[in-house]
Amino acid sequence: MRARAAIVCSVADQGVAALTNILVLVVAARLSTAAEFARFSAVYLVFTVLLGVSGAHTGQPLVLRRGGGDEVRGACRSALAFTLLAAAALGLPLAAVCLPLPGATARALAVLGLVLPVVLGQDAARYAFSTLHLPHLALAGDTLRLVCALGALAAQPHGTPAARLVLVWGLSALPALLFSAVLLHRTTAGTPSRPGELLRRGHLGRRFVVEFGVGNATGQLSVLGLGAVGDPLVVGALRGATTLFGPLNVLFGSATGFGPPLLGRLPSARHRVRATAVLAAVLAGTAVLWATASALLPDGAGRRLLGDTWPAAAALLPATGSQYAAMAVGTCGLLALRTLDPRTTLPVQVVFSLVTVVFLTGGYALGGIPGAAWGLCLGSVCKAAATWTRVARLRRRAVASPGPLSAGDARPGP
Repeated sequence: MRARAAIVCSVADQGVAALTNILVLVVAARLSTAAEFARFSAVYLVFTVLLGVSGAHTGQPLVLRRGGGDEVRGACRSALAFTLLAAAALGLPLAAVCLPLPGATARALAVLGLVLPVVLGQDAARYAFSTLHLPHLALAGDTLRLVCALGALAAQPHGTPAARLVLVWGLSALPALLFSAVLLHRTTAGTPSRPGELLRRGHLGRRFVVEFGVGNATGQLSVLGLGAVGDPLVVGALRGATTLFGPLNVLFGSATGFGPPLLGRLPSARHRVRATAVLAAVLAGTAVLWATASALLPDGAGRRLLGDTWPAAAALLPATGSQYAAMAVGTCGLLALRTLDPRTTLPVQVVFSLVTVVFLTGGYALGGIPGAAWGLCLGSVCKAAATWTRVARLRRRAVASPGPLSAGDARPGP
């Protein structure tokens, strides 16, 4: 597949996957009572965290592999096998522990444990197809997933309990998993499957799991902490503003998760860095245009989107738009680092996630909710500057190197 078509399929696949997550919650909300939807949402949040951990440990190291030989095809088989085994090893004890417990939430968590191998396995197949330069197959599987999920949920009666919603949602991924598994088996037939390699010391997934925890959890917990000890409106205002930039999160996720296989086609480190710099400029420009369009929304349209949160969120759009432009540059910088040396991203993530928390807290102390938003923006600017400074250093070192360090060749750092 040509690079342009592969890029289109990768972005479209991320869009379909994000749309599935959004529509599942929308349909579940329409089918449930307020109490049952709260339970379903809590269970779905647990799944979202587990999905992020699975992608960080298994998917992201996989897409850093280059080439199309038996080693890479075997790694794809191993990734899917490991995900299925690990999900079963986690899901079955979760079901066994929660099933005897009283309460509807416990029953829903027990059901999540039973369907966990299905939903995580289907996601792992997406990474495998991307690594094999077959993003159109990932798109086909995710489209089938979307159709089955919406069809199965829409057939449920109003007032469906959370446990049943989780069961229907989870089992609706089975056709997509079987479809993907059959195609992946045909593509990788004859190559060995060694899922145990993903537990070896030095596997990049360990680093990426830590990055996921630091990069995603630290900022969210700090915002919640400000809401708990300060003004509770800070949470709603910041969340409302970032909700408007949901489509950009899809683009950022597509770049991070599925950019490395496309960049791996380029002949040198110089070409890869140049491509990520162009992508950074495009995404940053898109963020500015999106922020401008959001700021120009009529008040009535904004209230239909965010309700009473709209006025507070609208006041933060300049800061949040600037933050997302900086995040675009930083995301592409991290992407460049991963193609040059994936071991270098963890220190950047840890240090500047903590820096962002300091700026967030200091901004809130100095300027209230707008100050907190500008603090987040300043943290993203510093992180972007640090990533590209590191990229420039590594690019100079890589001039005489044959290519980037792959996930299969990485060893633990000192």
